[in-house]
Amino acid sequence: MEFLVCISKTPDTTAKIAFDAGLTKFVEEGVSFILNPYDEWYALVRAVELKEKLGGKVSVVHVGEAGSDQMIRKALAIGADQAFRIDCKPKDSYDVAQQIAEFCKGKSFELIFLGKETIDHNGSEVGAMLAGLLDLPFVSYCNKLEVEADKINVSREVEGGVELSTVSMPCVVSAAKGLAEQRIPNMKGIMESKNKPLEVLSPVNTEATIVLEQFELPPAKTGAKMIAPDDIDGLVNVLKNDLKLF
Repeated sequence: MEFLVCISKTPDTTAKIAFDAGLTKFVEEGVSFILNPYDEWYALVRAVELKEKLGGKVSVVHVGEAGSDQMIRKALAIGADQAFRIDCKPKDSYDVAQQIAEFCKGKSFELIFLGKETIDHNGSEVGAMLAGLLDLPFVSYCNKLEVEADKINVSREVEGGVELSTVSMPCVVSAAKGLAEQRIPNMKGIMESKNKPLEVLSPVNTEATIVLEQFELPPAKTGAKMIAPDDIDGLVNVLKNDLKLF
């Protein structure tokens, strides 16, 4: 089977976030970047597990610049067989989807995985956009997946229960927690990753679909306000006047 995993780069969750004076550019200097956890822990690992069980090849694709190569090598160390980097700085989610869709043309990927979202933007947009551009079925927030012949049996959590579905391949799947367990690259995998192919591709021309006005940091945290358990009026006052909840 041919598997494709779309991977993205995100700031480490412990990184201190800052913007330029005009609040229009994220300042990357001094920030540590990581492989997006939803792409790594769930999408990539499940693809590798299925390859080990069923045979085939796992490819990874990333839309980004040369600074992402080390992160891509980690994906190869975890178990991917080959990697592709589309050499451009993404304009927006739709640009990422367009670049990957163009890359997929003429190829025979049976399962295309990606994380349900990135931990920086939390948009959950690329999977649905990619499936639409490729005219393929799409399963979002998948937390269990098994392959049966030319179909997959999947489940995902929905409000009030679990939804079970059977979907024909090829298809696009966004991975949620529970789809797989995190794997730590071992020394053998790290050494082998250095010799696995990482091909750099030219991007296609696209137009940005959104205009960034400015970034805005959340308000600084304030100290906790203690309210006595029997002070109902005080609690209502905080909820109404301080938090503006009603």
